[in-house]
Formats: sequence, structure tokens, C-alpha cells
Amino acid sequence: MELISIIIPVYNHLPELKQALQSIKKQTYNNFEVIVMDDGSDEPIEEKINKNDFNFEIIFLREENRGAPFARNRGFEVSKGDFVIFWDADVIADPEMLQKMHNVLSIHPEASYSYADFYYGKKAMKAGKFDPYRLKKENYIMTASLIRRNDFTYFDKELKRFQDWDLWLTMLEKDKIGIYIPEFLFFVIPHKNGISFWLPAFAYKKPFSFLPGIRRKVKAFEKAKKIVMEKHNLVDKK
Repeated sequence: MELISIIIPVYNHLPELKQALQSIKKQTYNNFEVIVMDDGSDEPIEEKINKNDFNFEIIFLREENRGAPFARNRGFEVSKGDFVIFWDADVIADPEMLQKMHNVLSIHPEASYSYADFYYGKKAMKAGKFDPYRLKKENYIMTASLIRRNDFTYFDKELKRFQDWDLWLTMLEKDKIGIYIPEFLFFVIPHKNGISFWLPAFAYKKPFSFLPGIRRKVKAFEKAKKIVMEKHNLVDKK
């Protein structure tokens, strides 16, 4: 059974992390290692976790606060798995998530990673079949995807948002593609900084995009999107 490295970047979100670890404990695929990257939390995360609550070893690494991309990359560097999944602290998984993601990659050697649908709070977030043309227009694949170790191209530490989208685009430029699992395999706990300040689709259209409280978020979203698209030559640079 191949080893999966589960890398969890965390900054202060202790209650969410404990729930994430509990969902890892219930995984039917049991050959994994867990690396918790403490991204400079106010208090060391390791001191707040009772390791006896889990039936697996947890490797804790603490760095100064440099952001999730740096923490993920650092976790990858110390990991040993044949596959890696960047499991954010707010992700609660179905018990069969790792097994199903691994099974799909086992029968699809042409794919570099597998991904699935998920819930963001009560909102159903359906991904859809892998489509390189769609991927160049929008970010529809979540970070919590199982990636072949040899195909991972690292996260861009300079990006503040859309690091996952940038990763998939970088991999696509190297002819690395994903495979879709049409199932809801995990749940993301909503919080203030979750999923690029997710807003419903109508919020990005007039007149809603001009409403107080929404306009600022929409502008930040569009600015971050433009940065990624320019990096990958998907829009004209002006």
C-alpha cells in the first residue's frame, strides 16, 4: 500500500484542526503520515493537541508566519509519501475520501491528481470533469486533492490568493492533468478567510457587485484573479 502524506497548514484554527484530525482518524485508507505545519500561530499548536486522541503519529513543525503556500511547500519537503494531499485545517473528510482518490489515480495513470466535489458550509460546490479550457478561465478545483509526488510543482509563495488555481495551471503547463470524482467527499468549515472570501455567483454581477460590503470583496477577487491570469499569459498585460 502506497504512502500518502497529509500536509496540514494551520494558523490558530485549533478547533477546526481537531475536527480535521478526527476525520483523518476515520479514514479507511490507513497508510499515511500526517504533517501539521504551524504557520506561526499565537501559541504553539503542538502544545494544544493531545496525541493520545489519535491512532496515528503526527509530525509537528513550527515556522514563523509566512503564509500557507510556504507552509505547504515546507511540509512537502519533509514528507515521504508517494502521494501528497494538502489538507487545510478546515477540511472535514468523508471516511473513504483518501481511498477513493487513491483508487482513481491507480486506474488512471495519465492523471497527476484526483479531485472531488465538496460542501462549503451548506453550499454544494460541484467541480466537474477536468477541462483545461475551463481551468484557464476559472478556479474550480479545490486544494484538497490527491497529487502524485513526482508531479507536484510547488505553490507560489508570492501569491496571497488563488494559490491552488495557480498550482493547477502550472501543472497544466507541464502537461499534468487531473481526474474528477463526481462525489461529495469533504466538507469545508466556513470562516472569515475561507475559500477566497467565497461569495455567491450573483454577487459578481451588476447591480449586486456595487453594494456596500460586497464591492470591496469583488474588487479584491478580480484583482487576485487578474494576477494569476497574467502570470500564465491568459490575459493581455497592459
